[in-house]
Amino acid sequence: MKTSQSFRIYFTIKSDKEKDGKAPLYVVVTINKEKCFIALKQKLVNLNIWDFGKGAAKGTKSEIKELNAYLEEVRLKLGNCYKELQLKGKLINTRSIKSLFLGEKEEAFTLSSLMSYHNETATSDLKWSTLKHYYVTQRYLKKFLEEHYKATDIYLRELNYKFVKDFEVFLRNHKPKDHQKPLNNNGVMKHIIRLKKMTNLALNLHWIDADPFATYKLKIQKVNREQLSEVELKAIEEKKFGIERLEMVRDMFVFCCYTGLSYVDVSNLEPEHIVTGADGDRWIRTCREKTLIPVIVPLLPKALVILDKYKDNERALYDERVFPKISNQKVNSYLKEIADRCDITKNVTFHIARHTFATTVTLSNGVPIETVSKILGHTKITTTQIYAKVVERKLKEDMDNLRLRISKNK
Repeated sequence: MKTSQSFRIYFTIKSDKEKDGKAPLYVVVTINKEKCFIALKQKLVNLNIWDFGKGAAKGTKSEIKELNAYLEEVRLKLGNCYKELQLKGKLINTRSIKSLFLGEKEEAFTLSSLMSYHNETATSDLKWSTLKHYYVTQRYLKKFLEEHYKATDIYLRELNYKFVKDFEVFLRNHKPKDHQKPLNNNGVMKHIIRLKKMTNLALNLHWIDADPFATYKLKIQKVNREQLSEVELKAIEEKKFGIERLEMVRDMFVFCCYTGLSYVDVSNLEPEHIVTGADGDRWIRTCREKTLIPVIVPLLPKALVILDKYKDNERALYDERVFPKISNQKVNSYLKEIADRCDITKNVTFHIARHTFATTVTLSNGVPIETVSKILGHTKITTTQIYAKVVERKLKEDMDNLRLRISKNK
């Protein structure tokens, strides 16, 4: 029996297990070259009546006809098992066919059930800005299952190194039909990392016994993070756009270049987060949306000018925010327009403001990395080191100071 899914059924007896001239009868199920034997234990067949070529009993006696009729019943039942799995959109392989044929209790732990449980429990631990990325990964997993397995779900016991590797290859070769660009290496790895976190959850729940990632190695490429130079930052600060939306996005961007806030943190910034410190100056006291880590930022003069500019802004006051609300997508779109008008060839996104604060504004002006790390809300210095590159000007100043000290010692 064949189908478009390379599904085949045939019958055989195992002559090596012959006893008293009789051998046990087996049905063999083959799906896409994967084969499994299912013992039909209630049947022992005489070796002299079995036709190995046809996979059936030979002869016209009533008991032989009865045996061949039984084989057709088994064939029909297995065919129905295949169709049932197909209609339900479940994973079709020899194990799932065998399990359904033998009436074994269906395992409840599937990839879909794991994703649902993860989403239900993660809402208390993850912010929406992080959780939404898991939804994207899960959509990719569903597309992968449909294309690679012709199914909408898979048992967790089926997850192994090959599944992970095949998913990686799928992501690398996937060509989005909308405006999105194909995934780069680190984009692929982010989806793999999210899958790994979900399978770790399954391990902790004892839903699986083996780690599919036990021998898998993540391949993260180091990225040269962009930041604006002093000249580029000054060009954006001083440019007169004459368009309200560009002026507003420029102001928010520059504000973050001097405070180190991310897009989501500056969007959620409320007037009550601006406090007066013991020194009499104004500070930002808030928590990072991503990690809930407290952040205390002294407001530099250029940030204060922008802050005062928006203190009476009607849109901001209506939303009870420091700045008017605007989506991240629009912000990045407008930033590209701003960069073009300022003759900046870099791919300017809002996150570059955070990099610019770490390098051009702070580290290159001698602010210790420990202080920068605290302002950025990082828990590890190593995280700050990713953002904060030592720029050429600071390197030259340090070397000049070293030469001066050496000459004095001489």
